[in-house]
Amino acid sequence: MATTLVRRPGRAEVDPNAARRRWTVTKAVLGISVPVAFVALWQIAATAGWIDRFLYPAPSRLASAAMEILEDGRLVDATLVSLRRVLLGYALGATAGLVVGFVMGMSRVVRAALEPFSWGWYTVPKLALLPVFLTIFGFGETAVVVLIAVTVYFFVWISVMSAVMAVPTGYREAAIMLRANRWEMFRHVLLPAALPEIFVGLRIAAGVAVLMLVGIEFVISDAGLGYLIEQGRTLLLLEQSYVGIIVVAVLGYVFALLVKLVGRLLIRWTAEDNAIVPT
Repeated sequence: MATTLVRRPGRAEVDPNAARRRWTVTKAVLGISVPVAFVALWQIAATAGWIDRFLYPAPSRLASAAMEILEDGRLVDATLVSLRRVLLGYALGATAGLVVGFVMGMSRVVRAALEPFSWGWYTVPKLALLPVFLTIFGFGETAVVVLIAVTVYFFVWISVMSAVMAVPTGYREAAIMLRANRWEMFRHVLLPAALPEIFVGLRIAAGVAVLMLVGIEFVISDAGLGYLIEQGRTLLLLEQSYVGIIVVAVLGYVFALLVKLVGRLLIRWTAEDNAIVPT
């Protein structure tokens, strides 16, 4: 006797809008609960004397220090300086990386000519280039912005070139059979297929831009969040250093989140999360 298997739709299939709302709330709660638990554990450890309260001041002391440097304007000024540097450097580097990545991904000739040279420079630690840029551009904003741009460029270039080269051959062949020209091939085949991976690279580059910014400001700058952190370490104002670190973490997260949101607007046809979850 044949057995008939019946699959009943899950809650997500019956009411996808409600399931989406539930997951949005769950994701927000989970994302907030981890840092809240971390801060609470830190506060308990400092209060109970489990850790050195001078080296690791309690979050309650950090809140007081944050209000102090916020009221005197140092935190706002440092944040605005760092924000201007990282946004300008990211914009320049990402634009160059997108253009060169697409050209090299689409052309074997260009790729053969530029890839060895590009990979060689990619492996050089970018902070090692700081003396060169200081010699060329001087001790000013230009050197900082250019070094951030160069760092971002290499991460975006690699992700774009790899994404374009990974487009399935069948897509290209179908477009050729339909007599698509180079612009149509780019616009309707390569760009849509490569965009998801490209935005992964752009998000990674956003975080790397913030990392490079802080590293540069540690070394040469007399303003910005990196300088604020280093000044706190030098003067043993550790609360100031921790406040600066927290602001940098928030800045990096928000920056990467904005890039992700832009990606979601441009690539609506891809699923945000393909993980298997209960429905």
